[in-house]
Amino acid sequence: MRNALLIKRRKTRQIMVGDVPVGGDAPISVQTMTNTETTDVDSTLTQIRRMEAAGVDIVRVSVPTQDAAEAFKLIRSQARVPLVADIHFDYRIALRVLEFGVDCLRINPGNIGSEDRIRMVVDSAKDKGIPIRIGVNAGSLGKVLLRKYKEPNAEAMVESALTQIDILDKLNFQDFKISLKASEIFMTLAAYRSLATQIDNPFHLGITEAGGLRSGTVKSAIGLGALLMEGIGDTIRVSLAADPVEE
Repeated sequence: MRNALLIKRRKTRQIMVGDVPVGGDAPISVQTMTNTETTDVDSTLTQIRRMEAAGVDIVRVSVPTQDAAEAFKLIRSQARVPLVADIHFDYRIALRVLEFGVDCLRINPGNIGSEDRIRMVVDSAKDKGIPIRIGVNAGSLGKVLLRKYKEPNAEAMVESALTQIDILDKLNFQDFKISLKASEIFMTLAAYRSLATQIDNPFHLGITEAGGLRSGTVKSAIGLGALLMEGIGDTIRVSLAADPVEE
């Protein structure tokens, strides 16, 4: 007699990262991130091709400078998988990669400057149909939240996410996914579970600084596995201090 466990997935909106659907009834996609210098185009492309051969669905690339943005243009033109540009503070870099055909932006709207600058980035993303990933990390919460909560915790992470989401809501932008990452498994679980009851946008799952190949795999399996069993999660990355292909 067969026993089947049917996991009821959380109902979410669906976004498109290139040609990969994320959320809704789409299969859970697998992501990784390059660890080369983005300005080293050949090395970055070689690594991405190895990722493609391993079956990755989406690849994130760090774009910290204008030189990296120029390199990203060349990388995007030759990579076959959708690419997410990781932008931290400079709105001008975000605008640049949007012109180059990025498939998704990883930003925190509250970190890229004034309301006018945020609006410029969001309007450009909206015009081009490019989604945004809001990335909340327990290790880089704002000073106001740390003063309020005294230390990083799930409540602070959720409040940070809702603050970023509110910025996008005011600009009538709903084409986004959210990640809530911490190196502590139970903090991560609590944050995702809480936010899952408050919004219907897709989630990117991950455990920050999970560790090396063996320890990181175990840690990620516990955290991500628990959430996936509850139907929470639409795209995942297993973060390892190892070759990204291992992820």
